Amino acid sequence: MSDTDEDAEESEPAVELGSGPDVAGEPVARVASRLTWPATRSDVRAQEGDAVIRTPEGPREIDDVLAASDVPLFESRSEFVAAVEDVVGRGPVATE
Repeated sequence: MSDTDEDAEESEPAVELGSGPDVAGEPVARVASRLTWPATRSDVRAQEGDAVIRTPEGPREIDDVLAASDVPLFESRSEFVAAVEDVVGRGPVATE
C-alpha cells in the first residue's frame, strides 16, 4: 500500500457522524478515565472539578456534582461513575 492510500484512509472518519444537535459536556466515563483509583473526593475536585459532564438535565460541572455527593473516597472508577449518576440521574442526555 502506498503512502497516499494510507493518507486517504486516515482522513476519512471511521464512523459516519450524524447531523443532529450538539451535546454539551463530556461523558462522565471520559472524566473517570483521566483519574487514578482510589481517589478522594477532594483530589477529584482538584484535578477535574472544572470538567463539564453530560447529564439528563443538561451540562454540569463535576465540582457541583461532587459537592452534592456524600462519598469521601472512591475506591474504583465504577464507584465514582455510580456516585455521579446517583446525583445527576440516569437517562437520555439533553441536547442543545
